[in-house]
Amino acid sequence: MLKDGHIRLLPIHVANKIAAGEVVERPASVVKELMENAIDAGATRVDVTVTAGGRKLIEVRDNGCGMGRDDALLSIERQATSKIRDVDDIERIDTLGFRGEALPSIASVSRFTLKTRRAADDAGTELVVVGGSLHDVREAGVPVGTTLAVRDLFFNVPARRKFLRAFQTEQAHIRSVFTLHALAHPEIGMSLTADGRELARLPPGATLEERARDLFGADFCAGLRPIERTLGDLRVYGFAGLPTQTRNDRSEQYVFINRRPATAPVIAYALREAYPPLEGDRKPIVLLFIEMPPGGVDVNVHPTKREVRFHKPVEVREALISALTDALGIARKRRNDGGAIIAPAADTREEARGEQAVVSLRTLVPEAAAQPFAYPAPVPLPPAAAFRPPIPVPVPSPSVPPAVALPPSGQGLPLFADPQEGSPWRWCRVLGQVGGRYLLLETDGGTVTVDPRAARERVLYERLMDSARRGETLSQRLLLPETVQLAPADAARLRKHLSVVQGMGFGVEEFGNDHFIVEALPDALAAVSCRELLGNIAHDLESAGTRRGAEKWREELVAKAACRAAAGSGEPLNEDAAEKLVHDLAATRMPYTCPRGRPTMIFTSYRELERKFGR
Repeated sequence: MLKDGHIRLLPIHVANKIAAGEVVERPASVVKELMENAIDAGATRVDVTVTAGGRKLIEVRDNGCGMGRDDALLSIERQATSKIRDVDDIERIDTLGFRGEALPSIASVSRFTLKTRRAADDAGTELVVVGGSLHDVREAGVPVGTTLAVRDLFFNVPARRKFLRAFQTEQAHIRSVFTLHALAHPEIGMSLTADGRELARLPPGATLEERARDLFGADFCAGLRPIERTLGDLRVYGFAGLPTQTRNDRSEQYVFINRRPATAPVIAYALREAYPPLEGDRKPIVLLFIEMPPGGVDVNVHPTKREVRFHKPVEVREALISALTDALGIARKRRNDGGAIIAPAADTREEARGEQAVVSLRTLVPEAAAQPFAYPAPVPLPPAAAFRPPIPVPVPSPSVPPAVALPPSGQGLPLFADPQEGSPWRWCRVLGQVGGRYLLLETDGGTVTVDPRAARERVLYERLMDSARRGETLSQRLLLPETVQLAPADAARLRKHLSVVQGMGFGVEEFGNDHFIVEALPDALAAVSCRELLGNIAHDLESAGTRRGAEKWREELVAKAACRAAAGSGEPLNEDAAEKLVHDLAATRMPYTCPRGRPTMIFTSYRELERKFGR
């Protein structure tokens, strides 16, 4: 390598390979660029075919306007484009591609073939480019439109090729790109074929709802609420998932700005503001479309156009928050200082309640903690004489030792004798439910507040793991088998680990085209939504990364995902159900946290209460 300090012009083939590094990260990047070109060409049909995760072949065929011979030759030159003419055009771009770098960049790192014909021409044109060098130009009998074939991607850049992932991983990225463009343009018919197997065939002329149902299934769409809001030249529309349907990541947040898959920091902010606090760091599901005049958004701030910048971000933010809160039935209330808080609207509170109940003002707006707020009324308690006897549950735990050995007030009952090891208390009784969610217990050492959801997760998790350790798979057959359609990425993950899932007692079989048939579930999970259950399992298995070893870790992940899906779907917490849950929790090996580490209970000793009351 020369390092004499002199500046030289790079040879064109070297410059093209460098540019390819910015545009072509992996096979999915090629699919993105070629599909965008097809859509910009006015196609009503786009067919994508890939082989070996796109390494051997990526072919995109469209019925768009096509090109003549001269335009076809110019299309593989750097900075050659039909989308812009002068610098002012950059400020009002209304096409997906515009830089004129995609085709020459792709052709420089592959064996590239372009076939194209306009409707007015009797014959079409075929170009063959190998590693950036034009090898052949000839007339060809081809249909109207354009067909682009990319073979042996990165064949001349081995350093890039070796960083490609497994075929299945690259294919999953391709499916994600295909899904984005299929959602953005439901009016265009599209298909995706991989290794000879048709993965998707979508009819033209569909609505957004129909396209979402074709891609994700009816179960996915059942939890969505329509969004529609227009403010001047700004329109926000699409669908928002209820707060009860969330994901661990943003994989099911589909955001489009003027039909371009993209995002901006203000959008993430608006989603956080519009939704009530979600458990942990979970993310809502949205299919969000923002449309505005092209001059209101700058798409030229990222090499791959993934991120955009709004000229009036405050207006976009307010429109998004307003549209989302209206769709979810969440009212924005004004504080005295002019800020906003968010709480469920009265007319749709029951529908949106799920895991949110009523949002606390102190949680959402700490600086306005002094403002009055209406909390849910506590569950009324029966008179003392009507209380059931204390629940006899085995032993005090060293982590929450009893501060004062008192019998239950008003009962005069002694402590239970000969306690077993492991229980958080010697005796306890359920006093009632507070905040519409939490259980309040009286114990020998103090008061305990229990989160029923976390408690149920712990109980179910230990039951599933105990069955797996004993080699028992106690399953309950469903009265009617249920067919579940998963998102393409989730389906691939579940398919990869299907034997592990079946070994945990799930009667699940692949049914084709990302569908799975569920015939049986472990006993503890019989009332769970099968789609949420399988989606959680698939995601947790994939997010574990490349960890290797025994199957035990996979079983733990399956159990954790299953418990998360099941925790919110148990029986209502009447008196009997509450006492049973508390009893089952106390009998677990680790009653103090759920499988994901969240606390199941908060203990306040009698001694702490006496100190706070100055006794």
